[in-house]
Amino acid sequence: MSLQVILLPLFVEVILTFVLWFWMAALRSHDFSSGAARPESIALREPNWPKRTTQVANSFANQFELPVLFYVLTILAYVTHQATIVFVALAWVFVIFRVLHAYVHVTSNIVRLRGSLYAVAALALAINWVIYIVEVLTGT
Repeated sequence: MSLQVILLPLFVEVILTFVLWFWMAALRSHDFSSGAARPESIALREPNWPKRTTQVANSFANQFELPVLFYVLTILAYVTHQATIVFVALAWVFVIFRVLHAYVHVTSNIVRLRGSLYAVAALALAINWVIYIVEVLTGT
């Protein structure tokens, strides 16, 4: 499997993270310039940002939770030559559901829907990890 095919899902996840980061930065900048937030009211991570900014910031922060395991697994699978078509398919399931999760997070923020999307992504990642661990430990 080519490097591009293996890493493309990872690149999409990275792009999602940067999009959310730039969006959050723009919202925070606007909040400061409009007076909706003051540095002294958020300096110690107090939750004093406007709701919309908090939504996007929470989605951005979420990209440093479960996706960290995805990044590690993708790099390990590539380096150890364990990235199969099943690996790539599950990687795409993970990333697609992460994108959907982020979309819901920053729009309707319907918690049950967001949770279901999160669960599908988490399950795909967990299956990929189990397959990888079994393949490495059994030498297949």
